[in-house]
Amino acid sequence: MDDQMVENKILMIRGLKVLVDSDLARLYGVETRTLNQAVKRNAKRFPPDFMFALTREEIMNLSQFVISLKKIKHSPNVNAFTEQGVAMLSTVLNSERAILVNIAIMRTFVNIRKFVSTYEGLAMKIAELEKKYDKKIDKIFEILRQLIKPENNKKEEIGFKG
Repeated sequence: MDDQMVENKILMIRGLKVLVDSDLARLYGVETRTLNQAVKRNAKRFPPDFMFALTREEIMNLSQFVISLKKIKHSPNVNAFTEQGVAMLSTVLNSERAILVNIAIMRTFVNIRKFVSTYEGLAMKIAELEKKYDKKIDKIFEILRQLIKPENNKKEEIGFKG
């Protein structure tokens, strides 16, 4: 399973990283209907922080902006699974492929978390450097302004002053 392929399917919805049911079904090699039936039979395993149904507005937005999800606008309901929900799917779908797909998805979520953590650390370091060097750069510009003031550019007249 290609980690990049999985990463491209992860979406930000309601501030959460999720995979929608149709993408998960494709990854697992089952029909979306089959995946959702398995989830429905095990509803207690999927609290709202593991899985939630998208609103009609969210479905329409996704179908407009995510090319692979054009068909979902005709779906009556679309479920989004968080990282925990995807992990729980492995207890519901017991095929060899489901196990391999889950491993790939979990690795992808971990890699995204590492990347975000690194990015946030870099952003903080850049902000610190900006603060530190902004003052020094301001000082340099002030010195340059003083050097180019018209009074500093006046040339001494040559000749006798009397």
